[in-house]
Amino acid sequence: MRVFVTGASGWVGTAVVSDLLTAGHHVLGLARTDEGAKKVAALGADVLRGTLDDLDVLRQGAAQSDGVIHTAFHHDFSRFAESSEQERRAIEAMGSSLEGSGRPFVVTSGVALLAPGRVASEDDAARVADASFPRAPELTAGAFAARGVRVATVRLAPTVHGIGDRGFVPRLVEFAREKGVSAYVGEGRNRWPAVHRLDAARVFRLALEHGAEGGPFHAIAEEGIALKDIAEAIGRGLNIPVVSLSPEEAAEHFSWFARFVSLDCPSSSQRTRSVLGWKPEHPSLLADMQNPAYF
Repeated sequence: MRVFVTGASGWVGTAVVSDLLTAGHHVLGLARTDEGAKKVAALGADVLRGTLDDLDVLRQGAAQSDGVIHTAFHHDFSRFAESSEQERRAIEAMGSSLEGSGRPFVVTSGVALLAPGRVASEDDAARVADASFPRAPELTAGAFAARGVRVATVRLAPTVHGIGDRGFVPRLVEFAREKGVSAYVGEGRNRWPAVHRLDAARVFRLALEHGAEGGPFHAIAEEGIALKDIAEAIGRGLNIPVVSLSPEEAAEHFSWFARFVSLDCPSSSQRTRSVLGWKPEHPSLLADMQNPAYF
């Protein structure tokens, strides 16, 4: 297949592009910058220059392809509402080019807020956007299922890890390095699911090859890792003390990130493994964090 990939030069996107190419597909990758374009070309993909604001470019990329995988998102939490609206417009633009074609359209979402406090599964409904969390790519793309597009969502773990990680755990490392202690909240029993980026990439490809049927899919290798265990791994990696904070202390210590540090969001991928035949093959989060390069 010829696959149009947004976010092709990103943390998850580069892994998706490489996995698609290795499996024999052709890739047209969206690149926003010269540096991103060079990275996408070096992987062996064709490059389409543009951003999520270039709606005509997005329509063009989708129209030229047999399927679309959307991984791009501007993770700037100071402009989260604007980024969410930008993504909504981008998904609608690409969906409009696929309308009536029966071609697959795979979009990216997350599991973190699906079912706080219990194990989330693929059967849990997509979260509706609200003022506290205005992003809803799954629902935006899902509207095209009734318009002749085969839509599926890949829901990512909050921790998509690997050497070079730029996600949640590196933010915890930054706070620990700045404050001189590695912290967790209360007893630290709240859990984050995790997946290696190369395992996550395979879920996107398999979802596409499966005709985007049977989703949503959960790119979850580990159902839930206690935050205390993650904090202790950071403490070992930086050789600093590990401490427990009260919710009030955590709000001051972690600032805007305190909400995420307190999340308890274990998640299952049982149906994904069954439907797609997916089995994680790469190191666990704590195994990855034994590598000094992680710090």
